[in-house]
This record gives sequence, structure tokens and C-alpha cells, in this order.
Amino acid sequence: MRAFCRPLSKILAGGCLWLLLSASDIAAQPPAAGPERFAAEIAKFEAADEKSPPQPGGNLFIGSSSIRMWDLPQSFPGVPCVNRGFGGSTWPDVLHYADRILAKHTPDVIVVYCGDNDMGRGRTAEQIAADYREFVTRVHKKLPETKIVWVPIKPSGKRWALREVAQQANALVLVSQKDQPLEASIDIWDAMLGADGLPRPELFKPDQLHMTMEGYALWDERLRPLLSTTAGRR
Repeated sequence: MRAFCRPLSKILAGGCLWLLLSASDIAAQPPAAGPERFAAEIAKFEAADEKSPPQPGGNLFIGSSSIRMWDLPQSFPGVPCVNRGFGGSTWPDVLHYADRILAKHTPDVIVVYCGDNDMGRGRTAEQIAADYREFVTRVHKKLPETKIVWVPIKPSGKRWALREVAQQANALVLVSQKDQPLEASIDIWDAMLGADGLPRPELFKPDQLHMTMEGYALWDERLRPLLSTTAGRR
């Protein structure tokens, strides 16, 4: 796989008041419940795989709501993609269910987006990067030839106060990918910022966290060259 990594921008200074979360806002967020809150959703994935066994090859998308809400057929027409995102998930949730999600899948490429909710729950950049590496280890134990593409944590108005954590986590993941031919990352951070250095509002829904079609189109352009275009090869 051709690597598609670029250096992250320097940590941005300043910001706009309406975008910022106060320290008390962040601290007030309740602790996330355990992975069992996704049991029914994971069971639906398993039922779907039993009813229609997935073909080998192609692309498997895993992660939180930015994955779940991605209209893959529209973004990548004719490209074999399976969406296994579950909204609100953190890295511990993804790791908890990784083996069950992967059970019947042998994709050429796994696309993963996770860490946004971890950040919102007070987890550190180091924890997020360590969980990414654990995910890679688990995937390659079962699928040693599968390529993993990390979609970095995006800059958003909702979590602008946590941008330094996001950039640090993204940078740590990029460093960990060095000399790993089965790993890559796409470059989205700078492209999602406007001339004022703030997240571009047209890329986001009113909650300033989830993306519009225009936001996904920006991701599509960068991810498309890294996807597998065939299925049934393994």
C-alpha cells in the first residue's frame, strides 16, 4: 500500500468563544457505560453476517459514529465496503468487540476511526495511541496481510477545546506507523480548517461534531486511493 501520510499541522493557538468547551463542561460529562451497551448492535452485525456471509477481500470500516454515519455506497460506488461502525463507541468498546466483528470477515483493508469519544471522556493521547496499536496487533494476529488505514481524529467545533489532545494522539499514531507497510493514515486536519484556523462550519451538522456530506466528500477524496477495489480474492 502506498503510504498517504503527511506531517500534522502545528497545534493551533486561539479559538472562538462559541466553539470552546469549558473545563467544567468536559469534567461534567458522565463516565461512559461499559461495552455491554452495544451488545444488541453487535448481535445485529453477527446476524447479518450469518444471513449473508461476507465475501473475502474488500474493505471493512470500523469505529464510532463518524464511521456509522458514512454512506459508503454513495461515497465509493462499486467498491466493496462493509460498515461496522457503532455510534458513541470508544477504543475500549472497539477492542472489546473486535474479535466478534472480525469473526467472518477477511478484508483486504480495514478503515478505522476512533478516539473522538475517548477524548470527550477524558482519555489521554497516549491511551488513544496505545489502543490503536493494540487494535493493529489483534487484527494482524487474525489477518496478517490486511492493511489498516487510520482516519485521524478530526477537528470539530464540539471538541475544539480538546484539539491539542487530538493532534497529539494523531501524531503518536503516525509515529507508530513508521516503517509499517501494512498501515497508513490520511491527512484531513488542515483541510477541515478554514482561513481563520477554525473548523469549517459547512463540513459539520448543527451539533458541530458529526459531518455533512461535504465533510465526508473531503474524506472520500483522500481515502479512495487506499481502498481495495475487488472482493473474493482471498
